[in-house]
Amino acid sequence: MINKDKPQIPSGDKVLDIPEGLWTKCPSCSRFLYNKELQLNQSVCQYCQHHFPLQALERISFLADPQSFVEYDHNLLSVDVLGFNGEKSYEERLRYYQEKTGLNEAVVCGKCTIGSIPVFLSVMDFNFLGGSMGSVVGEKITRTIERSLTERTPLIIISASGGARMYEGMISLMQMAKTSAALQRLSQAGIPYISVLTNPTMAGVTASFASLGDVIIAEPKAMIGFAGSRVIKETTQQELPQGFQTSEFLLEKGLIDKIIHRKDLRSSLKELLYFLV
Repeated sequence: MINKDKPQIPSGDKVLDIPEGLWTKCPSCSRFLYNKELQLNQSVCQYCQHHFPLQALERISFLADPQSFVEYDHNLLSVDVLGFNGEKSYEERLRYYQEKTGLNEAVVCGKCTIGSIPVFLSVMDFNFLGGSMGSVVGEKITRTIERSLTERTPLIIISASGGARMYEGMISLMQMAKTSAALQRLSQAGIPYISVLTNPTMAGVTASFASLGDVIIAEPKAMIGFAGSRVIKETTQQELPQGFQTSEFLLEKGLIDKIIHRKDLRSSLKELLYFLV
C-alpha cells in the first residue's frame, strides 16, 4: 500500500520510496521540502511561508551574534512535588523529554548580543512538554528578568507554549504572578522588554509575561490565545470570528504591535534595540 504522505518517485512501473529524514511535507501547502534547504531557510516553507516550529537553540543561533550567547541556570531541574500519577509519572515524562530534546527544561535563558547590543534572552521550546510553564520555567524566566533589572540591560522573551504545566498543579499557576511581578519592577525601572510570540502561545503564558512586553511581536499565522476555541464557544455560547486566535487577527484588534517574518526578526530586533536603548 502506497503512503501518500511520503515522497515517492515514479520509475517505469515501479515507485521508488525516498529514505525517511530527507524531506518534510508542509502542512499548509502540502509540498515536500528538502530538509537541508528548509533548515537553511530557518524552517520556513519557501512556497507558502509556513513557519515550522523551531528548537530553542536554533532560534538563539538565528538571533544572537555569533559566539555571544552565554546560558544561565542550565542545571535547574523540575521535581515531582505533587507525586503525580497518570499513564506515566511526571518523572518519566521529564526524563523522556530531556533525552528527546537534549534540554533540561522547556526554556533556555542567558545573555548575548544582538547587533553588538547586550540583551538578556529567554527562549521557550515547544518540543519539551509542549513548552509548558512549571516552577523551573517560571524561576528561570524570573531570574532572567531580575538579571536584566540588576544590569539595566534590555530583555527579550520568545514564547512557545501550551500554558501552565498540569503536572505541577497550583505551583505552575503561581508562575504567572511571579513572572508578572518581576516584569512590573522592570517596567518601573524603564528597562525595555520585547515579547516575541510564536506558534503556539497559549493559556497561562499568554495571560502573563507574553502579553506584558513594551513591544509585542508575533510570527505570521501564530496561534495566540488563552483557552481553546471549543472551550470559548461552549462557555460564551456564541459563534466566534474566523481566525480569531491568529496573530493577524490580534494585530487588527491592537493586541500586538507587529507581525514579523522569521527571516526579518533579527534585523527588526536590532532596529528596536537601537531605538529603545
